[in-house]
Amino acid sequence: MLKTTKYPTPAISRLIVSLIVSLVISAPHYGAAYAHEVSPQSGLAKNQRTMLLQEAIGNIPGHELTAITVELVPGNKSPAHSHETFVFVYVLEGNVRSQLGDEEAIDYTAGDSWIEPPGVIHTLTENLSATKTAKLLAIFVGKKGARLTTSGTIRQ
Repeated sequence: MLKTTKYPTPAISRLIVSLIVSLVISAPHYGAAYAHEVSPQSGLAKNQRTMLLQEAIGNIPGHELTAITVELVPGNKSPAHSHETFVFVYVLEGNVRSQLGDEEAIDYTAGDSWIEPPGVIHTLTENLSATKTAKLLAIFVGKKGARLTTSGTIRQ
């Protein structure tokens, strides 16, 4: 059984985000944008993914860290997907509902975060606003060459 929860330590989340932002500044491929599918029932514009950083993890041979931002268009529900890597997600802007597996959906606001273990089906990602874009920072850690997500392409 999965245990999804909001992390009650905003200081740790801010520290992780600060670390990633400092790494991103030197990334040669910063800002590469990628499209993300949307659910057929939404009929809305596509979400936007932006590659921030993809670097080898020096002390874990064969592994890499990838950081992206995901902008969820207003009212969007993304299709179910999974990852071959560990994922840390931090809500930068907006209000998002997320559900992993058959666990209860949880609502997150700016400053909240959650983790997704490898292989778990992310059954729901929803922007709760009908008028404002929600923005997420997603940090993937896994084997080099692992598929970051089963829906859409975010690798270069």
